[in-house]
Amino acid sequence: MQKIKLSKKEEIVPIIQKKSKKFFLEPTQGTIDYKNVILLRKFITAEGKILPRRLSGLTAKQQRYMTNAIKNARIMSLLPFISQSKPTS
Repeated sequence: MQKIKLSKKEEIVPIIQKKSKKFFLEPTQGTIDYKNVILLRKFITAEGKILPRRLSGLTAKQQRYMTNAIKNARIMSLLPFISQSKPTS
């Protein structure tokens, strides 16, 4: 067999994906509800953004419920809309 040499542009580089945190909702964690602030904080970044489904590990239905619960908790002032970080100067 003859080996084929590839140029640097043609070399195949394996893609290494970051290991993300996978959250699975168990019955012991309770239901997705706007009053369960401890659970909701696990699905919000430090900046106050809602984690996407690919990072949270939730199903599509659970992600919809989680998004609505977080938005309701923000309206009820249980969660902040933005983080309390220091402004950059």
